[in-house]
Amino acid sequence: MPRKAKPSANSVELFLDMLAAERGAARNTIEAYRRDLADFSDFLGDAGTAIQRATSDDIRAYMAGLSARGFQASSVARRLSSIRQLYRFLYAEGIRKDDPAAVLEGPRRAVALPRILSVADVDRLLEASQAGMQDGTGSPAERLRAARLHCLLEVLYATGLRVSELVALPVSAARRDQRMLVVRGKGGKERLVPLNQRARTAMADYLSQLEAAKAKNSPQPKGHWLFPSFGESGHLTRQQFARDLKSLAARAGLPAAKVSPHVLRHAFASHLLQNGADLRVVQTLLGHADISTTQIYTHVLDERLKSLVRDLHPLAED
Repeated sequence: MPRKAKPSANSVELFLDMLAAERGAARNTIEAYRRDLADFSDFLGDAGTAIQRATSDDIRAYMAGLSARGFQASSVARRLSSIRQLYRFLYAEGIRKDDPAAVLEGPRRAVALPRILSVADVDRLLEASQAGMQDGTGSPAERLRAARLHCLLEVLYATGLRVSELVALPVSAARRDQRMLVVRGKGGKERLVPLNQRARTAMADYLSQLEAAKAKNSPQPKGHWLFPSFGESGHLTRQQFARDLKSLAARAGLPAAKVSPHVLRHAFASHLLQNGADLRVVQTLLGHADISTTQIYTHVLDERLKSLVRDLHPLAED
């Protein structure tokens, strides 16, 4: 038998009980739903209606009110999700004969644009890493770490590799005098990525120092990683590289919060597009399975495309 309609608070409690009993929702999750739905119920009460009688227009008015109160799109979307689930439950239980939230669309969330570094910023990082390599006051271990960081930076900016792909490169990648790097990416898929001369030189210089250091400590160097850890066996961790990169950013006079391995991957893609690279080519280089993932970088093309139309279209105004 369908449950008889009860006051708004009771309907919400029935819904929350269902979340706990049938879905095993955590206490914090249930409390978040309770806060969202209490605010919605208060709004309806002020408008002279209740959850059981609310229409689609009432819900739209509530959503508009949230925006007017300064709620971000993500918060408005979360409130609407709570309301949708409530009415779906009430409809399934027979407490409502319709679902007024089913026809509503949530606000479009703004696409988060990737943080990027300018070419000048990257140049400052590379200059700082080069200076660290050439500092003759450090110990051999410190000089090797500086060479490793410089190599990591050169290869990352030259290839746009994921940080997980970069730190797991085999030592054989630097022993081949080739213009292409074979990278094993997500799902075990391999792709070819071009290496510029600066990256090849940095890899060769670093490998020379690495093998010299290993020869002093052990006649049979362990591991096959290009970037082995200085601690336990294995390769350099992503976290350690990120920390080293932030320290380098500070030395280069850049905000540490602005610099990370992933930001350099963004810089690689953005700078290629700014200089005329095709989006499909950048997709291949980054190892994106879907072009939609790469399209987040197209914001950097807006001004270049406007300039092309302005300068080349036969009907463009002078």
